[in-house]
Amino acid sequence: MRAPGRTATVGMAVVAMVVALPFAHGAEHKKHAVVLGAARTVPYSHEGDPAGAMAGETALKIRALVVDGAVKEWVTGDAHDVTDRSFVVRRALRLNDALPGDKPASGDKKSQWVWQRGPWLLVDRVTGHETALKLPDYDPGVSQVSWFRDYGAYCGVTASGKSLYAVVTQLAARKPVLAKKLEALEAGSRTQAACSQPEWQREPLRVTFHPAGKDAASFDIVPGSAVLVEDSGDEPEKVQPAGTN
Repeated sequence: MRAPGRTATVGMAVVAMVVALPFAHGAEHKKHAVVLGAARTVPYSHEGDPAGAMAGETALKIRALVVDGAVKEWVTGDAHDVTDRSFVVRRALRLNDALPGDKPASGDKKSQWVWQRGPWLLVDRVTGHETALKLPDYDPGVSQVSWFRDYGAYCGVTASGKSLYAVVTQLAARKPVLAKKLEALEAGSRTQAACSQPEWQREPLRVTFHPAGKDAASFDIVPGSAVLVEDSGDEPEKVQPAGTN
């Protein structure tokens, strides 16, 4: 004959194990597949993207940003690995160019759409999350971002459009690491030709800007620890109410 106390203890242990199973299953990490597709070429011109296209540019290379087998965005240019799980890449936008009342010629709806270079995205390979970066004084027609670690260097344009600035920003930092005026910006000169892509040097940490028609300007950067915070990627636990199946 079994002792009543022992039987009750064993029964409670079995129940506890059964109840714990849903919690253990819910705590498992959900893996995401984040990849960049093969490059393809689309029509592109200064008429369709006045702020982003160079004079005489006729084509733009784009790639699909695919998350778990689904196309989330279209991107252009080279991607830069910030950490072993996060990277930045520039978005490519497909914009509706039809005026009110316009009708597609011969039923060709593609003629209503144009491609434009968009903002930079921060993409997390673990969670599949993407975040549009808000870079200080960033101008899509002028700013050619050069990335190093979690720093981005580029020529920025003030809100008035009258001044060109040397800007270095650090991802997730509230204020730019560097913001120095380079020159006054004349009307009609807000193009990529106004300033070429900056160049980085590791030791000492230095960045050099090349405004058009001016001498190169170099700035030493005091290196600091990365301030980018990445999500854990844990899925929230699903608590099953007592008495339900």
